[in-house]
Amino acid sequence: MSVSLVVIRLELADESLFPKGFQYTAADMSEEEFKERALGSAKVALSGKSDLDRTAVLHQHIGSRAMTDMVIETFNHSTDKSGGPESGDAGEGEEASPQSRGSPSPSEERPGSRGAKDATEGVTLPDSPSKQLPDQISFFSGNPSVEIVHGIMHLYKTNKMTSLTEDGRRSAMLCILTVPAAMTSHDLMRFVAPYNDVMEHMKIIRDSTPNQYMVLVKFSAQADADGFYTACNGRQFNSIEDAVCQLVYVERAEVIKSEEGASLPVMDLTELPKCTVCLERMDESVNGVLTTLCNHSFHSQCLQRWEDASCPVCRYCQTPEPVEENKCFECGVQENLWICLICGHIGCGRYVSRHAYKHFEETQHTYAMQLTNHRVWDYAGDNYVHRLVASKTDGKMVQYECEGDSCQEEKIDALQLEYSYLLTSQLDSQRIYWENKILHLEKDTAEEINNMKAKFKETIEKCDNLERRFGDLVKEKQSMDKKCTQLSSRVSKLSQELQEEQELNRCLRANQAQLQAQLREEERRAQEGGEHKDGRIAELQEQLRDVMFYLETQQQISQMPAAARQELQEGQINIASGPSPPAPAKLGGRKGRGKRGK
Repeated sequence: MSVSLVVIRLELADESLFPKGFQYTAADMSEEEFKERALGSAKVALSGKSDLDRTAVLHQHIGSRAMTDMVIETFNHSTDKSGGPESGDAGEGEEASPQSRGSPSPSEERPGSRGAKDATEGVTLPDSPSKQLPDQISFFSGNPSVEIVHGIMHLYKTNKMTSLTEDGRRSAMLCILTVPAAMTSHDLMRFVAPYNDVMEHMKIIRDSTPNQYMVLVKFSAQADADGFYTACNGRQFNSIEDAVCQLVYVERAEVIKSEEGASLPVMDLTELPKCTVCLERMDESVNGVLTTLCNHSFHSQCLQRWEDASCPVCRYCQTPEPVEENKCFECGVQENLWICLICGHIGCGRYVSRHAYKHFEETQHTYAMQLTNHRVWDYAGDNYVHRLVASKTDGKMVQYECEGDSCQEEKIDALQLEYSYLLTSQLDSQRIYWENKILHLEKDTAEEINNMKAKFKETIEKCDNLERRFGDLVKEKQSMDKKCTQLSSRVSKLSQELQEEQELNRCLRANQAQLQAQLREEERRAQEGGEHKDGRIAELQEQLRDVMFYLETQQQISQMPAAARQELQEGQINIASGPSPPAPAKLGGRKGRGKRGK
């Protein structure tokens, strides 16, 4: 009995963490050799490419596949030395005690040390309770055996075969491809219970695929894996359901980031698609593989249970001929189209523009289905794997079986193939010529694109500089607007003060004119008063002279003899009072002036 080994590759998203203990290889190789075998072709395909080209290549190989969350649950069958539970049974919020970390507990450490101290130094007081506590206490939250990653699960089939009857190095790890979701972890443990002693660990992988999950089982030796494969392969999980245990040997289990080229083809490996109805992997040994126009693949047995022509998954109405929406992703033609069963890429046939075959050369996606007659072509074997046709009675998709050598379609296919080979050999020279010409045009176009990219980069830098300058100018404008507002308010305030000062000045000028008029009037009055005073002073001076003259006269009279005074008193003027009467001669002359002064 010959079996083929598989390679399981977990493509992780860039932000997802690596699962613990997932990587495995059956051959003894170092980590560098393991990475070289896993990423050798990817490094060659991505080397020397820019970030934009790398992204385009990775997107082309991923196709329509989307990354989903996958739960990896690990069961270790080796018990802990401390007598604790298995790692798969760890609960949430557990704390690791000091005994589990290998450090002595306070109750074991403190009494011994205190007794030694008592023997050397005598009786001392016991330590406080705070000193008996450990320095650190380890703690974790959640189940450490359950990990959630985000990515895509790839299943590759190796091109080499191995026989179970021969003593050859195969693998100590087996994979149960499809386990029904109704089968719990306890049911699975009971199913593999006879081999618990020879199993190292078991990983349950649950992805977005409904109603099933995958299990990786690692045995201690290859002989134990062979015994489990012989006993359990093809065996029903229970007597009620029809699901059987499908086992495959795992040559390698690897975890690779998506940015490193995990979706790129691997040398000597063929990626297998899976049926979207029963969710089992499909290869050339499975009869009746169909990928519909809505990019869903099925087994022939799955389609036989369906009663109409629509898709069992999305209910898309299927037709035997390509509809107008189907066209080549590269050139857009709508005839002789082939759809890739791995990623859903649609390309034209090798007799149109060879885009389907070029997709195989670039991605190594081996299987493609023709949309007109739903036949699957194997590019590696260069032949049809099988064919599905639509029944004329009910329109269902059934497997086409040829009856002996009388099958006219097989003869027509053989003639078409021979004619195609002849035509291809005659047109090789023309193809090479035009391919070289196209290659030169691609180089020139690539140079122009690089120049345009450089100019575009310079333009972006200039735009960034202008945007920064614009931001600075906007900030400066805001500050200037603020200053202008402050200055405007200050100008309005100063204008108001100026108006007040002008009004005050006008009032002061009016007061000044009034005061000047009053000053002139006062000066005139002062001048008139001065003139009046001067006249009065002159008159007073005259009166003073008269008085002085009078006094002198009286003095002279007083000095005269008595007879003379008597004569004088008997004169014309008799002065009743006065110490001495004036002389008679002079008295008459001054009399009128004295009266005038009065």
